[in-house]
Amino acid sequence: MHPVQDQSCVAINQPVTPWWSPRDLTPGYFALVMATGIVSISLHLSDIPMASAVLLIIAGLAYAVLVVLNLWRLIAHRAAMATDFYDIRGSFGFFTFVAATGVLGSRLALSGWWTTAAILLIIAAVVWLVLGYLVPVVSVLGKTKRPLYKEANGSWFVWVVGAQSVAVLAATLEPHLEAARDALAMTAVFAWSLGVVLYVAVAVFVALRMMSYRLNPHEFNPPYWVSMGALAITVVAAARIAEMASSPMVDVTRGLVAGMAVLFWCFATWMIPALFGIGIWRHGIRRVPLVYEPGLWSIVFPLGMYSVAGIYLGRVNHLPIVEAVGAAWMWVAAVAWLVTFLAMLRAIVLRISHRS
Repeated sequence: MHPVQDQSCVAINQPVTPWWSPRDLTPGYFALVMATGIVSISLHLSDIPMASAVLLIIAGLAYAVLVVLNLWRLIAHRAAMATDFYDIRGSFGFFTFVAATGVLGSRLALSGWWTTAAILLIIAAVVWLVLGYLVPVVSVLGKTKRPLYKEANGSWFVWVVGAQSVAVLAATLEPHLEAARDALAMTAVFAWSLGVVLYVAVAVFVALRMMSYRLNPHEFNPPYWVSMGALAITVVAAARIAEMASSPMVDVTRGLVAGMAVLFWCFATWMIPALFGIGIWRHGIRRVPLVYEPGLWSIVFPLGMYSVAGIYLGRVNHLPIVEAVGAAWMWVAAVAWLVTFLAMLRAIVLRISHRS
């Protein structure tokens, strides 16, 4: 489905494999749904309903296609999927399914699809809990070489994004599902809190990797942008929790969550110039070719999430400057999505032509 394998994932290529085979599907391809869904939310919050609806349809179709392809891969190419699952460099990409499910559910909730969003919340929460134990345990116990942080990379931050996507969706549904308000409030606060702790842990591992080993520009791939996206979705989850109705769990943490949201937004803002600088160093100075790869959606998603974070935080905390920044950034995210989407279509067409 894609012409270039993300270097954070294990590639299994065979010349006889047709272009549409799920054998080579990377675990992180659900980032396409994450990016499309969050830009759709940003457009919705910016009162551009037509474009938002189009992206929602694309996100829904992409989600359905990717679910089918991954099930196909699990049945027909189980060895390839197992190889990815045991590879600590790319196994955290499986959390993109959780994040995509949560983001799609949040967008559907904005359009009043409460039941569908609630089903997606259950799926996201269950898969997040299962993968949250399996992926780290399998990665750790399945590795004989040490230190493990030698393999740490930006894709590990998707673990955080998965947790916060559950928190966002739970908090989004809380005002509309009165019978489950306490459970949703507890889920939102629990997932948000765990996501914050996981972010610190992952950041330590990635920082140790960067300080202990020389970084090849090819290794500094697009998923490193998720480090900023994880902060941005943490801000959105915090803003959603801060505006929830009174409940024991929310009342105890509301002030802390609201204050930390501002801190995380500031940190995410600070990271953006650094990430752009790394991109200039990688492609402009070290001459790494800029071609389409699935990992590029890991850049679009943080850009869209930063826009949504600014809009939500500004509205909830009455910070008009922050809201204006988020609204303006929506155009950056929308352009990035369009360019990446066209590049993906071009890559697919070229691959079909090459196979035929």
